[in-house]
Amino acid sequence: MQHKITQPHALLDEQGNLIEAGYDTTLSLLYDRGAIKAPWYRIKEWDYYFLGNDEAGIAVTVADNSYMGLDSITLFDFKNKSYITKDFMQWFTKGNKQLSSSSKYGDIRIVQKEYQIEITHKEDYRMIDLRVSHFKDKKDLVARLILKSEPKDSMVIATPFHTPKHFYYNQKINCLRVEGSVSLGHEVIRFQPQNTFGVLDWGRGVWTYKNTWYWGSASGIINNHSFGFNIGYGFGDTSKASENMIIYQGKAHKLSQVTFHIPTHEGQDDFLKTWTFTSDDQRFEMSFEPVLDRHSHSKVLFLSSNQHQVFGYYSGKVILDDGEILLIERLFGFSEKVMNAW
Repeated sequence: MQHKITQPHALLDEQGNLIEAGYDTTLSLLYDRGAIKAPWYRIKEWDYYFLGNDEAGIAVTVADNSYMGLDSITLFDFKNKSYITKDFMQWFTKGNKQLSSSSKYGDIRIVQKEYQIEITHKEDYRMIDLRVSHFKDKKDLVARLILKSEPKDSMVIATPFHTPKHFYYNQKINCLRVEGSVSLGHEVIRFQPQNTFGVLDWGRGVWTYKNTWYWGSASGIINNHSFGFNIGYGFGDTSKASENMIIYQGKAHKLSQVTFHIPTHEGQDDFLKTWTFTSDDQRFEMSFEPVLDRHSHSKVLFLSSNQHQVFGYYSGKVILDDGEILLIERLFGFSEKVMNAW
C-alpha cells in the first residue's frame, strides 16, 4: 500500500507525532523543529550532496545531530578507485547550525580556519563553494559547483517509528545537473552538465538509537531524457509508503517495495561482488557492478557507525506507471548499507 500525501499541512501534531505518514513528490508538509516533543538529543538534521560521474565525484555533508555536528567533504577518484575524506566534528550543537526547515530555501555558511562550506540558493540553481586547507599532501581543496535543472518531482517521505514522537521527514532530489570545478593544488577536475549529476539527501527527524538502513541512487540520461531513481528501506515503519521512486523527464513514477540482495562470503557481506535488486511489483529489476566501497567504521563512547557506500554501475530494467519499459545499461550511481547506533 502506497499512501500519497495530497494536501499541505503541519508535519507534527501537538504531541509531536506525525499527522500523516506517506509519500509525496514535493516538500508540502511543514517541518518545525520547535514542534518536536522528543528529547533534544534525539533530533537529527542534515543536508547531504553527492555530485559526480564515473570518473570523479565529491560528497558534502552538513549535519546537526543535536549532541554532535558533522561537516564532511569526500573527494572521489573512481578511475583509480580511491577517495579522501575530511571530517570536522562539533559537540552539543543542539540546532545551532540552524539548518533550514525546507530544502527550497535557507543558505548554509560555515567558515572555519581549516575549512569553509557555503551552499547558496539562487532563483533557479544552487551553488556550493568549498575550501579545505591541507586536504591532501598539504594541498588545499577549492571548489565551486553549480546545480541546475532540478526536476519538477522528487522523492519525499514522512515515516513514523514505532516509538512515539519519533519520525523521519526526507527528500531526495535526483537528476541535478552539475557544472563547475574542484581544484587540489594544481590539479583541476572539471564537471560538465552533459555527464555529471547530483543528488540531494535532505533529512529531518527524530531517530531511534539503533538503525540499519539501505539506500541506492543513480541519475543520468536514458533515451535522451533525464532519468534517476531512489530506492531504500530499513528505517521506521514504511507500511504506508516506501521511498522507492523513479524520476523520468522530471516526473515521478512510484514503486512499491524494493529488496537489496548483497552477496555474502563466509557469512559476511561481500560488498564488491555484484549486487541484485528485486521489487514486489516487478517494476525494478537491477544488477549492480561495484567499483569502489567507501567504508567508514567509527566508535566513540556509546556511538558507533559502520558505513559501506558502494559506487558502481546499475543495469537492468524499470517499468513506468504507464507500462513503458526502460532498459538500463551501466548507469553510474551508488548503493549503501549503514549500521548506526547514534
